[in-house]
Amino acid sequence: MNQSKPTRSISPGRRVWLRFKQNRRGYWSLIIFCILFGISLVAELVSNDKPLMVRYNGQIMFPIVTTYSEKAFGGDFASPADYLDPFIQDQFQRDGNWAIYPINHYRFDTLNYFAKSPNPAPPSSENWLGTDDRGRDVFARLLYGFRVSVLFGLALTITGVILGLVTGAIQGYFAGKTDLFFQRFMEIWGSMPELYLLIIFASIFEPGLGLLLILLSLFGWMGLSDYVRADFLRNRNLEYVQAARALGLSNGQIIWRHVLPNSLTPVVTFLPFRMSAAILALTSLDFLGLGVPPSTPSLGELLAQGKNNLDAWWIALSTFVVLTMTLLLLTNIGDALRNALDVRRKA
Repeated sequence: MNQSKPTRSISPGRRVWLRFKQNRRGYWSLIIFCILFGISLVAELVSNDKPLMVRYNGQIMFPIVTTYSEKAFGGDFASPADYLDPFIQDQFQRDGNWAIYPINHYRFDTLNYFAKSPNPAPPSSENWLGTDDRGRDVFARLLYGFRVSVLFGLALTITGVILGLVTGAIQGYFAGKTDLFFQRFMEIWGSMPELYLLIIFASIFEPGLGLLLILLSLFGWMGLSDYVRADFLRNRNLEYVQAARALGLSNGQIIWRHVLPNSLTPVVTFLPFRMSAAILALTSLDFLGLGVPPSTPSLGELLAQGKNNLDAWWIALSTFVVLTMTLLLLTNIGDALRNALDVRRKA
């Protein structure tokens, strides 16, 4: 008599992960994006104008975390040491002294005063992707700018998700006049000229990431709010919600414990695309000069430099490749998430 093997049950979370892994393009996009983002988080260890460790006259020093004057290395001035100065580098090669530099010897704001070519200089062994019109290393500015863009996109996405969840849940669960009031408010609020508001506030206040985050968050929640509202409207009258009401649970408990967990599909699917939109918005504003201050590394500022220096093709080309690759990876991750949350697919 044949006995069938017992089937092992798969948790819903693991089932979603298995569906996600089936999409090889999205799976490898997630791995590549995490690796690139992880490298950017330790950009100071990868691209910096200060050595990671120095041995000078028998003493171990860490210039990357401590500021040393030029006198500490045999110089004449009390100002911070310039570790790209040929004199300082020559000191590290004498009498058993040594210095361990990062892979790239430039920070995002380092000016290469000792460059052999006029700025903007083409790619070379010293500046892998060349320099911009101020003599700053393009690779370093891309690395630091990528980190700023992704962190800004994460912050804007989290803010938009929280606001979208709260407003969408209130509209969908209570419906009626509450939903009608919110819908009219969103129609009025969404008709406000966002770009003009950014221009006005940029002329009044000093531009910065905090100001941009606040202004863009005021409008970035409405797209997600509509999806959450639709799910709450569908789920609010189902049997398990009516049973929870019959048991005497409060509206807050029903929303948090029962309706919200069953309405998170559009939220999770929304995340990568919202991040892409946030990164693209920051890049566009920086390109127009309405974004972060000029001292902050920015992909949009590099694109503006590429437009102003068409003969320096390496600036625009490298920035375009980084921006396109970032948006492509996030789009692939979003598509894979959408397919993974489709219950009609089998793992």
